Amino acid sequence: MTFAAFTMTVTPVLSLDTAPQYWQWGDHEICYQQCGEQGPAVVLIHGFGASWGHWRKNIPVLGQAARCYALDLLGFGGSAKPAPQPDLYSFATWAAQIEAFCHEVIGEPAFLVGNSIGCIAALQAAVSTPAQVRGVAALNISLRQLHERKRAALPWHEQMSAPLLQQLLKQRWFGSRFFRLLARPHFVRRALQQAYGDPATVTDELVAMLLKPAADVGAADVFVAFTTYSQGPLAEDLLPQVRCPVLILWGEADPWEPLALGRTYADYAAVEDFIVLPGLGHCPHDEAPTVVNPLLSAWLARHRDH
Repeated sequence: MTFAAFTMTVTPVLSLDTAPQYWQWGDHEICYQQCGEQGPAVVLIHGFGASWGHWRKNIPVLGQAARCYALDLLGFGGSAKPAPQPDLYSFATWAAQIEAFCHEVIGEPAFLVGNSIGCIAALQAAVSTPAQVRGVAALNISLRQLHERKRAALPWHEQMSAPLLQQLLKQRWFGSRFFRLLARPHFVRRALQQAYGDPATVTDELVAMLLKPAADVGAADVFVAFTTYSQGPLAEDLLPQVRCPVLILWGEADPWEPLALGRTYADYAAVEDFIVLPGLGHCPHDEAPTVVNPLLSAWLARHRDH
């Protein structure tokens, strides 16, 4: 299905100055934002390097008919960034975090909405604890093309350079310096302008929001831990096991997760709809909330009483 009706309305935006809430998950303090007092529970799960603020244009709209939560995954945003341990920064950990959040904070099963790696975390949660997940909406699923099982499909020079860079990043002096080079406004802006279909939607506020957690103690170690993580599940491993309804939205102009590769996910039984978003990039919920919010709201309304 292709969605082409771009609704020209003003989108409510939750200010980044809005004080978040915190939840103690074991030894870790977890940051989250919440909007809405009635209706089904919805948990928004950001992508790599992002946080609840990346959903600032979606939380108020979804919160009109749902109890909407935006969760900072362990290691990101305002959540704790403990020193990496084996498999700490993995989809198993983040799925366990989502499951515990649904149980301890929300108190009931929830719909999960993810972007990029947040989609994998949501799908893993749906597989690990299906009773806690009512449905998954996935926006531009991370294809994880540097996964060890996918490297053979890469050009030969990437097959060689990617593992080499990962080994270098594991050297603390190199990893920290590399992270500091990337965590600069001009680099972040350039990367976002590549990833977004409309570069004009990359604002100073967006760049500052993404950079703020990079100053936290432990942020560089989290970056290295995840960028050297080439194991764990792929979407194609998880989708055959999912038993709840799945909606996939895909910005067709995404240079990081090509639509041509993502289309194969439409073939899985759990996927009830695969909607192409013309002209949009890797983060369509932020780039064009007037397009994404109605689609998510309609999907939630369709399943809220099931």
